[in-house]
Amino acid sequence: MHLSFSFFRTAWRTYYVGSQKHVKRKPRLYARSPSIFIFLFNILIIPSYSPFSKKSFEFPGQKKEKMGEERATVLQSESLLVREGAGENSSSVTTTLVLSTFVAASISFGVGYIAGYTSPTQSVIMEDLGLSIAEFSLFGSLLNLGSILGALVSGKTVDLLGRKGTMWVLYIFYIVGWLAIAFAKVPWLLDVGRLLLGFSNGIAGYLLPVYLAEITPKNLRGRFTAGVQMMAILGLSTMYIVGPFINWRILALIGIIPSLVQLPLLIYIPESPRWLVNVGREEEFETVLRSLRGKKANVFEEAASIKDYTDSLKRLSGGGMLDLFQPKYYHSLIIGIGLKVLQHSGGSNAYTYYSGVIFTSAGLSKYVGLSTLAVIQMITAIVGASLIDKFGRRALLLVSSAGLCFGSFLTGISFLLQGHHLWSEEARILALISIWVYMGSYQAGMEGIPWVIVAEIFPINVKGAAGSLAGLTGNICSWTVSYNFNFLFQWSSAGTFFIYSAICGVCVIFIAKMVPETKGRTLEEIQASLTTSP
Repeated sequence: MHLSFSFFRTAWRTYYVGSQKHVKRKPRLYARSPSIFIFLFNILIIPSYSPFSKKSFEFPGQKKEKMGEERATVLQSESLLVREGAGENSSSVTTTLVLSTFVAASISFGVGYIAGYTSPTQSVIMEDLGLSIAEFSLFGSLLNLGSILGALVSGKTVDLLGRKGTMWVLYIFYIVGWLAIAFAKVPWLLDVGRLLLGFSNGIAGYLLPVYLAEITPKNLRGRFTAGVQMMAILGLSTMYIVGPFINWRILALIGIIPSLVQLPLLIYIPESPRWLVNVGREEEFETVLRSLRGKKANVFEEAASIKDYTDSLKRLSGGGMLDLFQPKYYHSLIIGIGLKVLQHSGGSNAYTYYSGVIFTSAGLSKYVGLSTLAVIQMITAIVGASLIDKFGRRALLLVSSAGLCFGSFLTGISFLLQGHHLWSEEARILALISIWVYMGSYQAGMEGIPWVIVAEIFPINVKGAAGSLAGLTGNICSWTVSYNFNFLFQWSSAGTFFIYSAICGVCVIFIAKMVPETKGRTLEEIQASLTTSP
């Protein structure tokens, strides 16, 4: 796991470049990428290069009597997928796949950087622009309001423009939003910039896991997706570490850098093969699939399986929002919407946006608190990303949500003790540890896995509508938490965190009862197992 960069570069040149002589320029592009991204790929992706493939998941066939012709066609396609193991070369990692993941990671880094912006800058921005608590609460919550708007159009936008085409649009919004904040002289311009960044995050939250789920082999899908989600934690941690020491306008200008660096790389990454076949670009679909799986990979079975399943879904429904509310999708809807609602209702945005205020109120140094929190988040995120394909999504979600419940409960206890002037010194230490527990648990699972699940459980014909609905409901809850936190905190600091703890407890029960394991299964297998007859 702890391979040096020089070893990574040597292995890259001897193995991948040697086996893919038809692509010579892309490895050089990757080698020139920022070292922090290479380091994270080194410890997360390289351990996946194993000559031993996992056993294919076998989905039990179901016999139906007196079945309609169209329904029978779908079941035949699903059966074909199972018998052939979805045809994926499960151990292949290509230059194209790594470069595509790297571009997605740069967007994820920007998402986290944006989310952490208000935590170290609240007092300075309020002083410079003369903002009240209510005005700054509005500024902070506008990120979620923008995310709601972005979630509303995310599914249709990603389906219409394609996964790659949407990335171009996102970069423009990110640049304009940060410039508006950096040069704001009046509160309304500050709010406009925050709203634009939130709109971009709302689309990116759906786009990234969907794109990665559709381009990666089944045995690497969890690790690649979790690794990219971890880059959001890196962006958040970067803001926590450097934010207290840099002017808030300079911080906004720094936020533009990932977009400017990655724009040229978009030219070299492919579109999602599943999106290509869904829009009828089948020749390009086969070329892209081969570039993602490798020159020597046998992609014929996988390509046939994807085509058959997608064609069958097209004949059954048109993919609109109303099509999503068919009885056969009820199970998937409950899982997807439930995860997103509980993910954002348990106080995650309160801890993320206002951790500086929480540390100060607990009698702790904001600088020490934010710096140590950044380290804890990175460690737990790396551990979570490394384990997701070994122990599965469901197990990590259970551990993560239980940690959220315990951490927020301890935070409430610490403020309760301080409110009664009991064990003041111990209460401060308890507050610091509880915040570490909460945020560490969140980054280990609940931060990124709910979107991974949403991207996996919905068929491509309704995936856009499902992503919009899941993003909308999650961001409404996120906005509610972020806008009301300061008011709730003034009402009862301890009571606020006890409420979050209770919601996280409900989340543990929901995951245990409702969420299936998707590790080691193709997208088509997962979706077929959750789809029921009307």
